[in-house]
Amino acid sequence: MDLVKFSVVIPVYNGAGTLARAIDSVLAQSHPAYEIIVVDDGSTDATRDVAQSFGEKVRYCYQQNAGVSAARNAGANLARGDWLAFLDADDYYYEDRLRPHAEFIAADGGLDFLTGDFDYRSPDGALMRRSMDSTPLGQSLLKRVEGRGRVVMGEEDFGEFIARHFGDTHTLSVPRATFGALGGYSTRFAVCEDVHFLIRLCARSRRAGVICAPLAAYVIHEASATRSDPLRAQQQTLEALCNLRSELRVPNETLRQGLSDALRSARLDLASVLLRQRRSMAALKAVLPMLAEQPGWRSLRDTLSVIRG
Repeated sequence: MDLVKFSVVIPVYNGAGTLARAIDSVLAQSHPAYEIIVVDDGSTDATRDVAQSFGEKVRYCYQQNAGVSAARNAGANLARGDWLAFLDADDYYYEDRLRPHAEFIAADGGLDFLTGDFDYRSPDGALMRRSMDSTPLGQSLLKRVEGRGRVVMGEEDFGEFIARHFGDTHTLSVPRATFGALGGYSTRFAVCEDVHFLIRLCARSRRAGVICAPLAAYVIHEASATRSDPLRAQQQTLEALCNLRSELRVPNETLRQGLSDALRSARLDLASVLLRQRRSMAALKAVLPMLAEQPGWRSLRDTLSVIRG
């Protein structure tokens, strides 16, 4: 286990108020990170001062503002560990975020990547819900979990995983070599870049380790991109998934179905936002392609529901 070296990359933009908490949570790990890399994405607040106050415990890198994907990729390019882990500056790890993954990697050398459960929390720290409990696959895995709180997802699970994934960027561990081979996070999308990467990762993977206990906290706040501008967020999500559908060589039917289901959900979510804005024709335009992408009663029913508003 001591040979498993994690480089933890923390992208940050004007995150002086929460960055210290994020860094402290990595420094407190029961399995120490090999290194912590903070990539400052053009901040204009005191982010630099906060990062540099940790001295040699943190590698600090500044770049002109280019977005969270570019910042994560820059950190990965600087990394020297064998495995990459990520943490946004407004979230934080629990003490055992890295150790269970390190133990799993040491016990099973055939894992292509690892993920795990996490908690949704409000800015004041109150627990809102758990990630795995929120998806059908997560609930299924919790029922078949081993005594040590971990389970392996196979290719037969990946379709459902990408359709409605649990876990998130801050509970993902991926080999640095794999990250590089995939080209990192796409810089084309300001939203859904994490799902875009995850689907590409699943398409080249066969086995993934899952820790069925919360490893980190995802803090829900109103200033996030998905909440401050839901229309743009849903448009970007749909664009990212359409991009994958047209460009990704999906190796099996399970993944193809999972991507189709994710695309269907994205179309319906976009239509829902548009209907709330009383843009019924735009909402209908958003879902009509489903009739060609997934012909059948289900798509027809969903389209009719949008027509009815």
